[in-house]
Parts: sequence; structure tokens; C-alpha cells
Amino acid sequence: MDEQDLRSRYRAGLEITREAGVLALDYFRGRGKLTVERKGLQDFVSVADKKTEDLIVERMSAAFSDDSILGEEGGLRQRGPLLWVIDPIDGTANFLRGVGHWCVSLGLIADGKAMAGFLYNPVTDELFSAHAGGGAFLNGERIAVSAVTDIADSSLGTGFAHRLPLEPYVRDMAAMLKAGVDCRTFGSGALDFALVAAGRLDAAYYRHINLWDVAGGLAIVAEAGGRVSDFLAGKAVMTEGNAVLAATPALYEPLRAMLLDG
Repeated sequence: MDEQDLRSRYRAGLEITREAGVLALDYFRGRGKLTVERKGLQDFVSVADKKTEDLIVERMSAAFSDDSILGEEGGLRQRGPLLWVIDPIDGTANFLRGVGHWCVSLGLIADGKAMAGFLYNPVTDELFSAHAGGGAFLNGERIAVSAVTDIADSSLGTGFAHRLPLEPYVRDMAAMLKAGVDCRTFGSGALDFALVAAGRLDAAYYRHINLWDVAGGLAIVAEAGGRVSDFLAGKAVMTEGNAVLAATPALYEPLRAMLLDG
């Protein structure tokens, strides 16, 4: 993919993510009428997720008919080597409870690398975006990770997957609290990446998370000057997910040693 192809997809991603957010916001305002299904323990889906994903798929397919698409709700539509990854509403539990901390997440992956990302919270009207080599932005204004260097001063976003045993999470939390890390669980892994990119959090860590939850944020953190573990290196990352750590450059190595290597 050359620079012109990337830029055209970046422009389309901005437009489509914002349009999808407007649709999702309409559902959020009428969430009391939604029929909700349970996919697993603390894992919900509603018509809002499905219709928002449908809109993104329709728009992307019309604009780039040779690109592949992976949606959390609709699965993989295999076409060409470029892959769009969609989480139509990341933070569905927040969404359904009327908590305005959720987003539309869209990421572009090529050759095992995150090339572009878009995270839009329509409740706050904040659109985070980036493409490889182009910097990271919030509503068009450049953003950067925080300057925090001491782990005892750091604030970290995290979450828990019921697919894994409890014990590793207990070890992680004990290690972070002992080191003085301020651990926070906001209910949206995608927005945790946005907050790291904007300097509102200093790190985000998930022992296990799915590709669609982080695909939109990988490029954004990297382009904001942060470091991100090689989430995409997992052999079955598209179907089984992986662990992920995103942090400021100064905090990445000590957190990696504590969590990913611990």
C-alpha cells in the first residue's frame, strides 16, 4: 500500500467512523427500547452493535471493494490483503447502562502492521485518529503521550476477561498496586488506548483482549509517541486475541517486565 492509498483510506476512515458514531448515538439515546442478547459472561450485544457494524461494512465495501473486513459481530469477509477491523461499539456494557464512555473503533492492518486507527466517542464528540507516519490527532489537533517517567506516579487502564482464570489477574493487580500504579477500569479497552495517546492515562494493559477491541488504537498510541507490545504477532490473534501493553516510552520496559514477563 503506497502513501496515496493510505491517505485515501485515512480520509474515508474519518468520515465513516464519525457517521457510524452518529448512528450509534441515536441508539444510545433510545437504549431503553433495545433488545439485548448475552454472548457470554458480562458480554452483551444489541441491535445497535449490529446496525452500526452494518453501516461501516456497507460504506467500506463501497469505497474499497477489494479490502477485507473483520467485524466483531459479522466475522471475516476475506477479499484482499488490506484488513479493516471493526468494533461497532466498544464498551457495550457502558452503552447499555447509560454510561457515556464507549466508542466506535475502526483499524486498518496491512502486512501484520497497524496502518491506521479511528476511535470515536460521539457522546463527547471526540474522534481520535492516526495513520502510519502521520502523527496522532484528536479532532484534528495533534496529541502525544504523557511525560510521566516514574511508575509510582503512573495511571493505567485495564480490564478483565472472563475467558481466563482469576489467578493471573490477581497477580497482575497485586504487582501493580505494590509498585504504586493507579489502576483504573473504565469499561472500554479501545478508549483506554485513546486516553494513553492523549496523555490522560500513562499506560493500558490487558492480559487478554480481542483484536477488534484494540485494532483502532494500536496506530494511534504509536503515532502519539507511545510504545505498544507486538499484539499482531500472535499466530491466532484474529480469532483468539492476545495480551497487550501500551505505555509511554519511559514506563514501557518496567511495566513489560512486571506484567508481560512476570
